[in-house]
Amino acid sequence: MVNQEIVVPAAETDKKLQSFLKSRFPIGYVRKVFRKNGLRVNGKRSKPEDLVRAGDRIQLYIPFEKTVRHSDASFVPVPRFPVIYEDTQLLVINKPAGMAVHEGKHVLKRNSVIGALERTYREQRVRLQLVHRLDKDTSGVLLIAKDELTAAALEAIFAEGRDVDKEYLCLVAGRLQDNQGRIDLALPGREGAPVRALTRFKVLERFSQTTLTRVNIETGRLHQIRLHFAALGYPVVLDDQHGDYNFNKQFSKKYGLKRQFLHARRLKIEHGGKKYVWSAQIPKDLQYVLDALRSEGKHR
Repeated sequence: MVNQEIVVPAAETDKKLQSFLKSRFPIGYVRKVFRKNGLRVNGKRSKPEDLVRAGDRIQLYIPFEKTVRHSDASFVPVPRFPVIYEDTQLLVINKPAGMAVHEGKHVLKRNSVIGALERTYREQRVRLQLVHRLDKDTSGVLLIAKDELTAAALEAIFAEGRDVDKEYLCLVAGRLQDNQGRIDLALPGREGAPVRALTRFKVLERFSQTTLTRVNIETGRLHQIRLHFAALGYPVVLDDQHGDYNFNKQFSKKYGLKRQFLHARRLKIEHGGKKYVWSAQIPKDLQYVLDALRSEGKHR
């Protein structure tokens, strides 16, 4: 049974089906619809990369629930974020931890990063679009497009992993033995089937019970860094889904950290014939932990 039907507006330019849906629904819902084959275009099955045009009818068979917990509904987000870079096409911010980048089942859009930014840019009539994501509790460099053409070009770059280098600062539980390495382990893709995921790391500092690493990912799978290090037996410190519960509880009590130690430190990208490099300073909560660990003495 069709739950909802959307007719592509006459003024809409041709675009990929996934991009069209992402402009109207949270990415989590869009992924779910494709994963469960829960849509048709003009009565036919369609893929995320298929183009939709004015007049096309999109039938959705999976209901979109905008259920929001009372605690989230009362949360008022910080309306502005530190701007790292901005021009007529691009906006780069230093995203704070603790805030979702987009709306979801338990997050109102106005309480998300994109929602707060849209209010800021409303008077300029700029239609901001996310082109990549960071977990709610991950801080750092977040790139946002300021028009649909730029969004489509950047989404292709991130999807293919070309002309882009994403670098993270990560503290893992345990002492990594190798000074550097690569994790080539398939993870679930948007359709649910395993897809290749490649993570490279280099040890920066070793402490008595943890290891500070520089991480570069060549693919952008959901929770990629967290899942890969958990698979190695060195989960990200304070990762509440894939980490070590007892270790996290003791670490949080000792150092006061309330979220996972994962920070998107640098983003390099080539777009429109130009090369860009943006960096985000490590936030105070993570720096405090590093200072405390270093004061105790590090062990290489």
